[in-house]
Amino acid sequence: MAKPFKIDPAKPFFIFDTRGEWHATLIGPYLWDPRGDYMGFVRGEKYDVYTVLGEWVGNIWPDGRIIRKRNYDRPPLLKDCPKTPRKPANLPARPPLPAMCSELGFDKVDVLEWDEEVFKRVSDLKPDMD
Repeated sequence: MAKPFKIDPAKPFFIFDTRGEWHATLIGPYLWDPRGDYMGFVRGEKYDVYTVLGEWVGNIWPDGRIIRKRNYDRPPLLKDCPKTPRKPANLPARPPLPAMCSELGFDKVDVLEWDEEVFKRVSDLKPDMD
């Protein structure tokens, strides 16, 4: 597990994959893609990342990646997802250089490298409409 760390909610925190590609910016509890579209939110001390529909994706690590165990029990969808927030005025146009990423080990995966479309699709945990 990663060392405990704190993200300053007043400053943008950039989310990268292992290759160093910029995927998102965390401003407050909300994730925004590089175009400025709302893509998810973060909760808890371990920075649990969720999609807009409330599907758990993984945890933010200090180097800016979203990591999860390779084999994990899928929690149910959250029922109390926040409403779509207004686009922030201070959304950065470009990120800083990404941090050097350490090796993960076989039991963990970089979610954005493993499944790049995780924030773009509808969860299969969402019940069908009648």
